[in-house]
Amino acid sequence: MANIRSAQKRVSITAKQNLRNRMVASAVKTSIRRFNQALAAGDAQAAEAAYTKAVSTVDKAAGKGVIHKNAANRKKSRLALKLTAAN
Repeated sequence: MANIRSAQKRVSITAKQNLRNRMVASAVKTSIRRFNQALAAGDAQAAEAAYTKAVSTVDKAAGKGVIHKNAANRKKSRLALKLTAAN
């Protein structure tokens, strides 16, 4: 454990940021998984709604710096390709 007060504070702050980043990344994975499940079920309307939710979640994660903006764009592009292929 750190002895210096500022280092102790950094440990605390880093732990909070790490938790937030894991929560946001988990939300991205969950939204993408729900989109894939809706596609697999063949429900076009649910897939469209899940696509919109997934894109929003990915954009928010990129905005917070949890994932890189190019990674976010790649994920959104792949989701869009899957959606158009299903229709």
